[in-house]
Amino acid sequence: MWMLAGQGCWRRSALAAWATRAARRGLPGPRPAPTRGAAAESKTPDRSYSSADRKEKIDMSRFPVENTRNFSIIAHVDHGKSTLADRLLELTGAIDKTKNNKQVLDKLQVERERGITVKAQTASLFYDYEGKQYLLNLIDTPGHVDFSYEVSRSLSACQGVLLVVDANEGIQAQTVANFFLAFEAQLSVIPVINKIDLKNADPERVEKQIEKVFDIPSDECIKISAKLGTNVESVLQAVIKRIPPPKVHRKNPLRALVFDSTFDQYRGVIANVALFDGVVSKGDKIVSAHTQKTYEVNEVGVLNPNEQPTHKLYAGQVGYLIAGMKDVTEAQIGDTLYLHKQPVEPLPGFKSAKPMVFAGMYPIDQSEYNNLKSAIEKLTLNDSSVTVHRDSSLALGAGWRLGFLGLLHMEVFNQRLEQEYNASVILTTPTVPYKAVLSSAKLIKEYREKEITIINPAQFPDKSKVTEYLEPIVLGTIITPDEYTGKIMMLCQARRAVQKNMMYIDQNRIMLKYLFPLNEIVVDFYDSLKSLSSGYASFDYEDAGYQTAELVKMDILLNGNIVEELVTVVHKDKAYSAGKAICERLKDSLPRQLFEIAIQAALGSKIIARETVKAYRKNVLAKCYGGDITRKMKLLKRQAEGKKKLRKVGNVEVPKDAFIKVLKTQSDK
Repeated sequence: MWMLAGQGCWRRSALAAWATRAARRGLPGPRPAPTRGAAAESKTPDRSYSSADRKEKIDMSRFPVENTRNFSIIAHVDHGKSTLADRLLELTGAIDKTKNNKQVLDKLQVERERGITVKAQTASLFYDYEGKQYLLNLIDTPGHVDFSYEVSRSLSACQGVLLVVDANEGIQAQTVANFFLAFEAQLSVIPVINKIDLKNADPERVEKQIEKVFDIPSDECIKISAKLGTNVESVLQAVIKRIPPPKVHRKNPLRALVFDSTFDQYRGVIANVALFDGVVSKGDKIVSAHTQKTYEVNEVGVLNPNEQPTHKLYAGQVGYLIAGMKDVTEAQIGDTLYLHKQPVEPLPGFKSAKPMVFAGMYPIDQSEYNNLKSAIEKLTLNDSSVTVHRDSSLALGAGWRLGFLGLLHMEVFNQRLEQEYNASVILTTPTVPYKAVLSSAKLIKEYREKEITIINPAQFPDKSKVTEYLEPIVLGTIITPDEYTGKIMMLCQARRAVQKNMMYIDQNRIMLKYLFPLNEIVVDFYDSLKSLSSGYASFDYEDAGYQTAELVKMDILLNGNIVEELVTVVHKDKAYSAGKAICERLKDSLPRQLFEIAIQAALGSKIIARETVKAYRKNVLAKCYGGDITRKMKLLKRQAEGKKKLRKVGNVEVPKDAFIKVLKTQSDK
C-alpha cells in the first residue's frame, strides 16, 4: 500500500511540475483525468469524430420515386468507367474538384496497384435539374471478364446503364458481353463515347460500330472526354431523361435486396441494400429470409461516396444498413430483408456464380491455419463468387479447394488476402471442373449420381470405372484488327478450338467466335493472344456447357512414388508436352541427394517423360595414382552398389519451397 501511495504522490508531483512549466511557456497543461463515469462512457465506441456524422443527416423523403434514378456504368477494361464516375461525383458536389481525383471509387489497394476495378462501388448523387432535385444512385462496375458476376449483381439494383466505349479502341469483347447482360435484364442503355480528346480518336467510326453491333441509332450516342470533363453534364441529363424511375411501392411492407456486403471489425456486417418496397429506419426489427434470424437496425444511410447516415431509406433507393450481424455467414448476398412480423415473398436473388477455375490453397505454416480460415471467411463475404471446400494434402497439410471465375480473379483474391489480412499462402496449379459418367450400377449407388464432378485431379476416376469423360467448354469472342486474323486462327486451332462465327464490325475490325475447351485458355491463352496481336485483340468468354473428351490423369513420380500435389488431368494429345515441362521444372527445383532421383511423368503404368537429378558423388579414384584398371573398376562398382542401396532406403521429400517454385512457374507460364 505504501508503495502504491508513494507512486501516486510521485505522479501528482510530476503532473504539477509539468503544469507549472507549461504555464510559463504559455502551453496547454495536461488534460484532467476522466471521472469514473466518463471512463465508463469512453469504453463505448464513440463515432462522433467521423466526417459522416459531423454532417447533418439527410432527409431521404425529399426524393419521391419519380425523382430517383438507379444506373450502372459498364464497359471494357480501361475504357474510362472510373474516370467518368469521378467527373460525375465532382459535378454533383459529392467530392471537391482537385487534380488528385483519380479513380475515387476504386478503394482497394489491389485496384490502385493494378489500375483496374475489382469491386462494384455505389455512390448516391444529388443533382438539380429544371427546378427539381434528383437522387441518382450510381454503381461503378469492373470491366474484366473474371468479374462479370459483380456486373450482373449490380444490374439487379438498376433500371439503366451507361455503356462507355473508347473512341480510339472502339467496341471490344467485354463491351459486347456487358451490353448483352444489360439487354437481358431489360435495362435502358445509353451509349457514351469516351476519350474524344485523344489524337487518334474516331468517334464517327465507333458510332457506326454501335449501330451495327447493338442496333442503337448513332444520334443517341453522347460524345465526351471524362478526363477533361468535356460534355459530361449531358450524361447526367440523359440519365434523368432516358432512364425510367424504379417501379416500387413505398406503402407496402419492407422488401430489401442485399446485393453486396463487407465486414467491419467493430460494427459487424455492413450490407449494401436496394429497397424494392417499404421503408427502413434505425430501430426497426428486421428478419433475414435466408437465416430467419431477427436483428435490430443500428444505422441506415447512403454512400456519397463515403458512408453518410440518414433517418430512413425509402423504396427505390440504394444505401447501406448495419444491423449487428457479427458472423460473416449471416449476410448472404442475394438475401431478402423484411420487417419483423410482416413476412413477404423473398426476391429472386442471384443465380450462384459458376466457378471456372479451381486451385488448392494452403497456409505456408500450419500454425496459421485458423487465422487464414477467418481471413478467407471475411473475404468470401465481400466476394461471394468464390466457392470454398475443405481439403488436405500429405505434403502441404490442411487447406481448402477454392473455386474462382478466372485466373485474374484467383490472383486478385490471393493479393487481397496478403494485403488486407497479412496472410501468406501456397496456391496449387489451377485446374478446371471435369465430369465423368459412371459405368456400373454399383458405382452409381456409391456416388449417388450417374455423373460426377471432379474438382481435384487426385480424385480423377480410372478409365475402367467410367463410360466417358466430359470437359467444360466456353464460347469465346475475339475482336481484333483484320491483319492479325491468320495468326489468331492458328493459335485457336492449336488450342483445340472450333470456329463458330466470323463477322466484320467495320472496315478493318473483325469479330471471331470460337468454342474452346476451358483448360486450354485458363492459364496463358490471353497473354499469347495479346502478344500475337501487339495488344490490339480483346477476348471474352461465357460458359457453354460440357463436351466429351479423351482425358487422362497424369501422375508425377519421384523414384517410383506418386506426388499427389502434382497430379494433373490433361488431354491425351497434350500429355507428352505437359509431362515433359513439369519434369524439367522439378529437375531445376529439387535439391540433389546422395543418390540419384528419377522424375517421371506417367499415364497409368506407361512412362511418357523422364528427367534425372544426378547424385552427389565422392571421387573414389582420387587415391589411385595410375595402377591397374581393375582396381579402379572395383572401387567404382562398390560405390555404385552403395548408391543403389541408398536409393532403396532413401525417401525423396519435396521441400515446400520447391513446391512453391514449381507451382508458381506453372501459373506464370
